[in-house]
Amino acid sequence: MTTTYETILLETDERGVATVTLNRPDKHNALNGTLIAELADAAEKLAADDKVRIVILTGTGKSFCAGGDFNWFSSNIEKSRAERVDQSATLAYLLRRLDTLPKPLIGRINGPAYGGGVGMISVCDYTIGADDARFGLTEVKLGLLPANISPYVVARIGKVHSRETMLSGALFDSTRAERIGLLTEVAAAGELDAAIERVVHNHLQAAPGAVADTKALIAYVAAHDLETNMIYTADRLADAWETEEGIEGINSFLDKSTPSWRVK
Repeated sequence: MTTTYETILLETDERGVATVTLNRPDKHNALNGTLIAELADAAEKLAADDKVRIVILTGTGKSFCAGGDFNWFSSNIEKSRAERVDQSATLAYLLRRLDTLPKPLIGRINGPAYGGGVGMISVCDYTIGADDARFGLTEVKLGLLPANISPYVVARIGKVHSRETMLSGALFDSTRAERIGLLTEVAAAGELDAAIERVVHNHLQAAPGAVADTKALIAYVAAHDLETNMIYTADRLADAWETEEGIEGINSFLDKSTPSWRVK
């Protein structure tokens, strides 16, 4: 199934694997108001679609995402402060929507990613980057700040690596991106699709409801103290034992049968 947009492509296969492709190749898939709005709309639809089990995020052409479109930046300078805050917030809301997507979000990083592109990598659950890709948090070179993306980038690569990369804006390669945790793994450009398919296959072995609950569990545990988490996690496991997936999963293990959600 294909959904038509102006700046992104959205396709879903028979397994429930949706691929969202940033589709402004002439602008290196740079973010503008239209792309942000369309990607947010797609994320809402994917989150609500029970048939979708996995989402892949990638770019068309040579780049993954070159960050913010300079024409979009320029148009925002001319607006009132309230309008600039509103425009800035649209990116923050998009990143939040992607970060909390109740499905695995796999980043297929086909090429360079700068600024906001690094932010979108940071909200993915698993990222595979082409070995010739380049990365950079380049905002300070423009006299700007990596503001909206910072909560996700800092959570992804930590404070030390954030300072190393954000304060100079210097570019870095895929080897360093993997070392600091931005990328989960690196693949040769010609082997990128095979690597993505391997990760997709692994995720298709997991129960969709349990995946969504586990993603929410991770976010909650990361934001609370141990005492609170002990109470919360005890409740969540007790709840899981009562779900249809939990009952089916336990029974299939005991019976040595295959649960209904598992795809070969």
